[in-house]
Amino acid sequence: MSLPAVPDLAAPPVEPARDPYHIYLASLTSPESRRTMRGCLDRLARLLTGDASVTGAGQPWHLLRYEHTVRIRTLLTEQGWSAAYVNKHLVALRRVLKESWRLGQTSAEDYARASDLAPVRQSRLPTGQHVPPEVVGAALSACDDSAAGTRDAALIAALYSTGCRRAEVGGLTLADYDPGARSLRVRGKRDKERLVYLTAEAIGLLERWLRVRGRTPGALFSPISKAGRLRMRDDRPVGLTGQGIADILARRLGEAGASPRTAHDFRRTFIGELLDAGVDLATAQALVGHSSPATTARYDRRPERTRREAVDRLRLPPARPLA
Repeated sequence: MSLPAVPDLAAPPVEPARDPYHIYLASLTSPESRRTMRGCLDRLARLLTGDASVTGAGQPWHLLRYEHTVRIRTLLTEQGWSAAYVNKHLVALRRVLKESWRLGQTSAEDYARASDLAPVRQSRLPTGQHVPPEVVGAALSACDDSAAGTRDAALIAALYSTGCRRAEVGGLTLADYDPGARSLRVRGKRDKERLVYLTAEAIGLLERWLRVRGRTPGALFSPISKAGRLRMRDDRPVGLTGQGIADILARRLGEAGASPRTAHDFRRTFIGELLDAGVDLATAQALVGHSSPATTARYDRRPERTRREAVDRLRLPPARPLA
């Protein structure tokens, strides 16, 4: 690994059993987290080496010092990425440095200095767009009575009525579903569990899907072959990936003639609808699994509407030449 103007960081590859890259990723409990942080470390390695084919595996992370990590932070901010995306990479960098220290590859002092990086500060409106009810209805109408169509209708209803992240929906199992309580047990970021609740209409679509899926233990939503068979592993349905859920939304919205929306757009809409309906911020925060109420508050559409209504009280004077 080398940094611009710091060629002395080249070093022999680290043996896999003591590679902080592998050890850090193995410590993460969620497959989605492992995928995300692997991507961050691999991008860092490519940024530092200038080699688009390398990964973070085998890189001498233990040789990084404060002057290098400060330069890394600068390089990340120069990519034009959002502050949240840059900070995610800095988290990955700090954690792999910590594993280097735990493995005895770097001193506590060098680790403390190298990881002492301030997060990037930035204020941005939440990304995405609102999903109107008519768009949801059109997407549901595009789902036919096939196995895939039945699954997709239940999936869309679950996204719209729970505001779950796509990885959370993909990770649901049949055991997480409680029809009596109309609830789903969701495992969110950092493996935190919470209960979310389905509308009566969503329950109906989910029960319709389960009549197709069956009651075999395993993933609640599963890929389906062209022949209409669920994808199985060890006699259990496997779960949809985040990309698989994104592809389903894209296909059904396209068939409905609607503009593209993402699973996060459904989440954004769910939060906004809750707050518009007068649900308190703490309840909305608990339902969507945000660690801070400030994050949930960013999705509140009411202040925006109040400001717009204030401007609507003004009237632009008619065009008239001065005498």
